[in-house]
Amino acid sequence: LPAGDPRMLDWMKPEDMKTISELLSEKFDFVLVDCPAGVEDGFKNALAACKEAIVVTNPELSAVRDADRVIGILNTSDIEPIQLVINRVRPNMMASQEMLSIEDVQGILSLPLLGIVLEDEQVIISTNRGEPLTLSDSRSPAKKCYLNVSQRLTGNDVPIIDPKNEGKSLKDKFMRLMQTKVF
Repeated sequence: LPAGDPRMLDWMKPEDMKTISELLSEKFDFVLVDCPAGVEDGFKNALAACKEAIVVTNPELSAVRDADRVIGILNTSDIEPIQLVINRVRPNMMASQEMLSIEDVQGILSLPLLGIVLEDEQVIISTNRGEPLTLSDSRSPAKKCYLNVSQRLTGNDVPIIDPKNEGKSLKDKFMRLMQTKVF
C-alpha cells in the first residue's frame, strides 16, 4: 500500500490511511505500507496507519542519518517493534570500506536486523517490466534476500544472508553468467 504517491497526497490524509489499513487488516495477516524517504506527508500518512515499523535504508551515511531521524519519530510515536532492512548492499564496496558495513549501520541505528538486500540489476529489470521480482524465474540475489526477509517477518528462523559470502561460489557465478543477456 503506497503512502506517498504525490498524486494522492492532496486528498489522502492520515485518518484515511488509518481507515484503509484497518479495513485491510480484517482480511490480511499483514498490511505493508510503503512510505517515501523523509518525514513529509507520505511518512505522516504511513505513521498513522502503522503499529510496527520496518526501517529500510541504504548503507550510505546520508541515508542512515535520515533513517535515524525517522527512528526518533517512530520511538516517540510508541510504535514497536521497529526492525531494520539494509538495502542495496554491495559486498565489494563494504570490503574495501567504500560503503558502511552492516555492523556500522546497525551500530548507528541500534535496531535489530530483519535482513539485507543485495544490489541487483534484476530489481530494475523487474520494476521496468511491472513484474514482482519474487515471482520471476530469475536466480536474482535480491530475490533471495526479499524471500529471506519475508520468511523472517513471518517468524521463521532463517539466517540473515552474509554479504561477504553471497555469490562467491562457482555455481553462483555460473548462474549469473547464464542470466546475462546479450543484445
